[in-house]
Amino acid sequence: MNGDFSSLPVGKIVCVGRNYADHAKELNNAIPAEPILFMKAPNALVSLEEPFAVPMGRGSCHFETELAILVGERLTSASVSEAKKAIVGIGIALDLTLRDVQDKLKGMGLPWEKAKAFDGSCPLSEFVSYSGDLQNIDLKLERNGRVVQDGNTRDMIFPTLELLSEISEHFTLVPGDVVLTGTPAGVGPLSPGDTLTVLLGDALKVNTSVIY
Repeated sequence: MNGDFSSLPVGKIVCVGRNYADHAKELNNAIPAEPILFMKAPNALVSLEEPFAVPMGRGSCHFETELAILVGERLTSASVSEAKKAIVGIGIALDLTLRDVQDKLKGMGLPWEKAKAFDGSCPLSEFVSYSGDLQNIDLKLERNGRVVQDGNTRDMIFPTLELLSEISEHFTLVPGDVVLTGTPAGVGPLSPGDTLTVLLGDALKVNTSVIY
């Protein structure tokens, strides 16, 4: 995996919904037969290393801890091996979700963007090089000193490289694009004043907080 990504532009963020069966079940959602894809625009990105804000007055805002993949090569209808070569770094992200807004939109059969793609909805760590097994990485989030999410990428329904290949069948991925690969169970609401510790195996540990 090539770690030279400092000069890459900020691109789109492609997200995968319900990619862990335990998370789908905790929200009473069906297990998907194919990846559920949606996007966030670049203005969703904020630094996970800095305190970040959550929207006020729009209902509960949930954290969803996810492995993030940084793409370094153009991918269109890519094979799994081509997808592997295109990964230049991994990081950890929070897919912030306005859950009440999402539930309302889902109930009306409408898209999720208002709940998922608002400004600042993707606090994202730095990216690091990684040469290990992408399907054996621990994901953990501690909220105010208590572990609330504790999963492993082995539990993905659709593994990382297969996801990149599938995504590239629908949307060309270009250098600077980020793919969020789904969240394990344990999601819940954030409140201003919360302190968070987010861990991605031994690769990353980020301490952050939620501000007003």
